[in-house]
Amino acid sequence: MNHINHEENGYNASDIQVLEGLEAVRKRPGMYIGTTGPRGLHHLVFEIVDNSIDEAVAGYCNQIDVTIDQDNRITVLDNGRGIPVDIHPKMGIPALEVILTTLHSGAKFGGSGYTVSGGLHGVGLSVVNALSSELSVEVARNGETYVQVYQKGRPVTPLQVKGTSDFNGTKITFIPDPEIFEETVFSIDIIAQRLQELSFLNKGIRITLRDERTGQEKQFYHTGGIKDYVAYLNKNKEIVNAKTIYFGVTKDDVVVEIAIQYNNSYTENIYSYANNIHTQEGGTHEIGFKNALTRVINDYAKRSNLIKEQEGNLAGEDIREGMTAIVSVLVREPQFEGQTKTKLGNTNVRSIVENAVYENVTDFLNENPTAAKKIVEKALASRRAREAARKARELTRRKSALEVSTLPGKLADCSEKDPALCELYIVEGDSAGGSAKQGRDRKFQAILPLRGKILNVEKSRLDKVLSNEEIRALITAIGSGIGEDFDINKARYHKIITMTDADVDGSHIRVLLLTFFYRYMRPLVENGYVYIAQPPLYRLRRGSEDHYFYRDQDLQSFLAQQENKKYRMQRYKGLGEMNPEQLWDTTMNPENRTILQVSIDDAIRADQIFSDLMGERVEPRKEFIQENARLVVNLDV
Repeated sequence: MNHINHEENGYNASDIQVLEGLEAVRKRPGMYIGTTGPRGLHHLVFEIVDNSIDEAVAGYCNQIDVTIDQDNRITVLDNGRGIPVDIHPKMGIPALEVILTTLHSGAKFGGSGYTVSGGLHGVGLSVVNALSSELSVEVARNGETYVQVYQKGRPVTPLQVKGTSDFNGTKITFIPDPEIFEETVFSIDIIAQRLQELSFLNKGIRITLRDERTGQEKQFYHTGGIKDYVAYLNKNKEIVNAKTIYFGVTKDDVVVEIAIQYNNSYTENIYSYANNIHTQEGGTHEIGFKNALTRVINDYAKRSNLIKEQEGNLAGEDIREGMTAIVSVLVREPQFEGQTKTKLGNTNVRSIVENAVYENVTDFLNENPTAAKKIVEKALASRRAREAARKARELTRRKSALEVSTLPGKLADCSEKDPALCELYIVEGDSAGGSAKQGRDRKFQAILPLRGKILNVEKSRLDKVLSNEEIRALITAIGSGIGEDFDINKARYHKIITMTDADVDGSHIRVLLLTFFYRYMRPLVENGYVYIAQPPLYRLRRGSEDHYFYRDQDLQSFLAQQENKKYRMQRYKGLGEMNPEQLWDTTMNPENRTILQVSIDDAIRADQIFSDLMGERVEPRKEFIQENARLVVNLDV
């Protein structure tokens, strides 16, 4: 562990404020960690790591080690100041015990220990403790090492001095309680993603992750911080401005750090953070960033005669096309709003970010005229395409209004009118479409057959996307519109199921469809409306008895149990090989079928996957397939 000199820092028991007790956490864990599924399980790790990151933000820690041991026990070790161990003035017990047994206790609530902090606003350690079958904490502080053990949130040993120490820090080891969590196996990939994100956002901190179950070890250390982050996000894309636009500003206790780099894609990616928490719903920092960027690019373009006065301003969405940006702010008392409490509400942050962006981006454009010209030209190309797309949309609307039925002719719709009960199967090819139409339940299942592969939207602008017949049929059938016109309340089906052949072409069509939904109808994915059908790979028949298998290993284990019984085996290459009754029984009947819900737990990872798989460059596609081949059950599925 690296040694950091901890001077008089005013972090002791009197800084810890107490607001309420822990009883409710074990009764209603979902209120504190969102879910008792895998997301909530991993949240425990992040709560502890966030406390270590707060120490780093305050300038007292530069190393964090996370270990998953053989029995899924997690250890987080940092070289911060060490949690205070002196007696709390009001509670009469050590401050460490107060923090671990009392909800909303911590120096983050008005104490002078921290200027800014992330974490779940001080609930972290106590919640992890309440939801662990066992938690032990070791603190190195004041030249001594202190130890205490807890079970299900209650101390089972007093705080004891274990020995001496010549460094400071905190080590927390916990086992998630199997009575609370559905699953207690940690994923190294989920933990690694968050640790990597934190290392980008907090430059100069060395974070290590060890998985003793496999011997795997990962190191995260970025001296360039969020400049390294945009470079990482753009690593497989063609870059427009080689020199990243980067600046950091501190004003009125608000720290603003922004990095911007353009690539030649047609999508914008802004990832905003407040106190290291990913603000997925945006907020005042993101609004300030967008407003100032639109103003600064327009002002520069007019000043440089790149757009004429009579042409009018470039729209924000044109300016942001192909942009990857990280907007990170540190705020003393963050106000989080929105459905998932990931929207920053502090009003003063907006103007601070606006001013910082306007001044610093103006300087960059003036000092880098070649890059500035490329950025403006990309925005102008986007505006031309957007105008063409608007005309195409208007034409589609006018045409729709004139037609008796606005739905595409090849759609076999269902009779049910309540979207919550309706399903749309998007089926590859006419033969499978015919079987699906005959086999379905007409009351609530609609079928839309696609002829061939749809357009790869990752390589196309909106105007080209809208001129594609298959995509137009899809947009009209779903009814919600796309892009800026998207309205989820107009979606005609709350289950949209892609049903493709179990071969390479089928997989490609499925990814093309998912890319389209992710890029142009993302709320459908975010709200859990998009699914993937799982047709069987094999049928075993003996007399009139049929057995269907969806995975190779299921077939093998079944055959291993059938000693002398002989079966005729059929390997399904396509949906068209099944008659309507078989297709209904195996893939469409809600009582028997397996459908996978598509979800976006991590938008950054999802964006990279779509870029790698569907973008211009071949190399990242090869890398992705090689890296993930071991995870695929059937390579041709």
